[in-house]
Order: sequence, then C-alpha cells, then structure tokens
Amino acid sequence: MTTLCSFLLTGYSQTGEAVTNSFRAVWMNLTGGIAFTGALIYLSLIDPAADLLFLPNLLAYGNVAVITIPLALLALAGLTKAAQLPFSTWLTGAMVAPTPVSALLHSSTMVKAGVFLLIVLAPLFHQTWVGIALAFVGAFTFLATSALAIAQSNAKRVLAYSTIANLGLIVACVGIGTPEAITAAILLTIFHAVAKCLLFLCVGAVEHKIGSRDIEDMDALLVRQPLLATMMVVGIAGMYLAPFGMLISKWATVEAFLSAPLGFIFIAVLAFGSALTVFYWTKWLGKLFMRMAKPKEKRQRLNFSEGFSVSVIGILTIIASAGFPLITKYVIAPFSGEAIGSGLFAIDTIALCGLMLIILLLLLAASAAGVKSGGRIVPPYLNGRAVNSEGMFSGSLGVYKEPKTSNYYLEEYVGEKKLLKPSQIIALVIIVAMFVLGILGVLL
Repeated sequence: MTTLCSFLLTGYSQTGEAVTNSFRAVWMNLTGGIAFTGALIYLSLIDPAADLLFLPNLLAYGNVAVITIPLALLALAGLTKAAQLPFSTWLTGAMVAPTPVSALLHSSTMVKAGVFLLIVLAPLFHQTWVGIALAFVGAFTFLATSALAIAQSNAKRVLAYSTIANLGLIVACVGIGTPEAITAAILLTIFHAVAKCLLFLCVGAVEHKIGSRDIEDMDALLVRQPLLATMMVVGIAGMYLAPFGMLISKWATVEAFLSAPLGFIFIAVLAFGSALTVFYWTKWLGKLFMRMAKPKEKRQRLNFSEGFSVSVIGILTIIASAGFPLITKYVIAPFSGEAIGSGLFAIDTIALCGLMLIILLLLLAASAAGVKSGGRIVPPYLNGRAVNSEGMFSGSLGVYKEPKTSNYYLEEYVGEKKLLKPSQIIALVIIVAMFVLGILGVLL
C-alpha cells in the first residue's frame, strides 16, 4: 500500500521526470516485496509444525542457522523500503512529489516501514553473520549518503540524503542486534521521524513563500518568516545539536557499538559520518540567520494551516527531546529488554540536557522577537575595498558589484557524479556477501 501511494503521489505532477521517478520507486520497492514474499514461502516450508509465519514463534525459534536465507531475504526487503544503497535513488527521485507527501510518506511512514521490519527481527540478526553484513550495509550507507548530502543545494535533496543516512545508522544498529543497539535504533527512529517531518513541511512552506527550495535563496529567513524559520531551526537542531534527540540517539549508538563485533569500525564510521552531517546542517543553519543586504521581498503572512502544522510538529520535536528518558523507560525498554547504560540517564545528565534545551529555546524566542522591526543591517566587511552607499564594492576595472556569499558544496569531491555509482557498487557487493553468508549458514 505504501508503494502504491508513493507511486501515485510521486507522479502527481505528470511531468516526464515525475513519471520516471514514480516507476523507479515501484520497481525498486517491488524487488523488496518479491524478497519479502520469498522469505514467507521459505519460512512456511522449513518447519510447518513450528508456524514460523507467526512472529513470536520465529523470534523464539532455536535453530537460527536454518533460517539465515529467509533472514537475508527479509533484510533485502527492509533495505529497499528504507532506501538504503544501492536502492537510494527511488527516495531522492521521490522528492518531486508534493512536500506534504515527503513529510508523511518519505520521512515518517514509508521508509520507516523498512527499518520497522528490521528492528522487529533484530534479535535474530544478532545471532548471525547475515546481521553483521546488514550492519555494514547500513554503516556504509550512513557514511556515503552523508557525504552526498554536502553537494546538494536543493533543500529537499539534502533532506532526502539525510534521511537515507540516518536510516543507515538505524540499520547498522539492527544488524548488531544487541538490546542496547535495538534501543538506540528505536530512539533514532522516533527522533528522526518528528524532526525530519518538521523540516520537510518547513521547506514546502518556504517554497510557497519565496518560490524556491534552494538553500542559497533562504538568506535571512529569520527576518522574512520568523515563525517558519524558528521551526526550521528547531528541526535542524533536532537533527544534530545537543540536547536534541538525534544527538542523544547517536550517543546511545556509540555505547551499542562499543560491545559489537568489529565495533571500532562502526564507531569510526559514526564519527566521520557525523562530522559530515555537521557540515551540511551548519551551512544551512547559517543561511537562515545571515544576510548581506536587506531582503528584497517583504515579509509575507504565513498561512494558518502552514503555521499551525509546523508549530505542532515543532512542539512535538521539543517534547520528544525533553522526554527521552521516559520514552526509553516506558516505550523502548519493554521491547528491547534493556535500557541504555545508566550513565546516559543519570540525573546530572538529564538536568544538563534540560538546561541546554531551555537556553536554546530562549535564544530562538529572543531571535524571533528581535526581528519584528526588520532586523539589524550590518554592512559587509570587505577588507578595505571601496564600498558605495548602496553596499556595492569596487571590483575589477572600477565596476561596482554586489557582495554575495555562498556555501561550499564540493561537487567535484562528493557530488553524485563522483560518488553515487561507486557507493552503489560497494553496497551491492556487501548485499551479495550477505546472501552468501546466509547460504553458508544453512550449509554449515
């Protein structure tokens, strides 16, 4: 059903690009659907008396080695639905869909169905080499797509690659499959869903107001659209700044990786991938606050439905971050069987996170309140170059030019043309190795 909805809504505009991308989403997800069906048939034939299609029976099945092939098939189904490499292009292509579709299907619902399936099966992955291979697929996807996000100036493509990357981190935790790793995976799933849904809706509302989803066109959005920009800051902060949930989840992920097989590799991938996420989130965040001159557009009134929706989800993002100890204790621990180490939820840690959250919210409120009169104009510093009364500087041959700033996108190093194909090949090799390990698990 999610595949059908994605197909119809991705092709909504009926342009050539939209139709092509909608069919790509169909065939990639149907590949996972075939794998899923194959796994069900396989499980029904292995031991009919055990009724392995009943999930509690499957999780309690003693001879895990016998079911490594269906586990590999189920892993493939989860990877396609979660848009992991080499299947990521269906999700980036689906960004042509209307932005509310991206917020619902492509950040909070459809792709989460893939990791939901894998999280449920995580205790079985923990006992097999199929799980280790699955963890490597997720870890590599996290690293590669975090790099690919740097080269994107289209805000929705940044969000798409960020979504794929964070789902990759969840998959890595699932492949490890320990109680701590499962807890980290569920935390990542919850916090990513609310923050990314908020960001997609904000980008859609911004596009309505300024006619562009390019990050370079979002200069001084805090002046032009204070509420919208404030909620966008909350969403971006929710993805990578303390004390919001994604950073707490990554902290939990580090603790899970410490006890994992080859854990030092996963921790290194997490460190480098997280450094890349800091790069692309920070340069976007800077654009919201910075401006070189007065914005050309007058401040526009935000539609009530847009303001209401982003405010509600922004508040949910804050509540989820503030309530992470309760979420872990009452929602996650009963499933995973174990909470994250006591150090993460010590009283002083919770108090520190709460204080940081309050300070950040006060700063955001003060920033939004302080721009009611249009903000403060600071002339650009041009290292002594001649500047006229309109802020234009003297360039070559005495021609006056408007000073502009732009982010770095490093397309020659991490652009799609440079990085995407090799990343897909490497991920495909790891998936093939996962199936080989599954077959060996049965034979040996």
